[in-house]
Amino acid sequence: MTTVCVYCASGRNVPERYLQLAREVGKAIAARGWDLVWGGGRVSMMGEVAREARAGGARTVGVIPQAMMTRELADQDADELLVVDNMRDRKALMDAHATAFLALPGGLGTLEELFEVWTSRFLAMHSRPVVVLDPDGHYDGLLAWIDELCERGFAYRSSLEALTVVGDIDSALDACAASDAS
Repeated sequence: MTTVCVYCASGRNVPERYLQLAREVGKAIAARGWDLVWGGGRVSMMGEVAREARAGGARTVGVIPQAMMTRELADQDADELLVVDNMRDRKALMDAHATAFLALPGGLGTLEELFEVWTSRFLAMHSRPVVVLDPDGHYDGLLAWIDELCERGFAYRSSLEALTVVGDIDSALDACAASDAS
């Protein structure tokens, strides 16, 4: 069974096109009969992906730190809402539930989560897919910077092989389906 961990924005000023992307991802996860694990919030992209996944029949597992219960407005409709002490525990529990990782457009929190699973994949601490869905170049600057880090000797070119970057939902979920859940 595939359980995709989705990282995405929880900010309240996210443009509508990204909210729509999150909705479409949630629907697509459910259409494949998969489960969703996410940050447990009910606002912004986080809330949209979970609501649509749940509406389509996906099981949703939210993981949220106690301190974020109000800030991210915890999604009490989650099939399972796990409340943890801190962000480190949140990431560990999300990781423990996931067979694949999918980053949508987001900010610092999304990047922090993405970098952790991407780095651990590169270091062969797991072999689950790490996928970035970037339909409009949201991550272009980041990827250019990583390329520059490689040129300067601060990162390995092979680290880029540990990340799949795609521009459409079907390709993103196809990449997530390559999971071997290790």
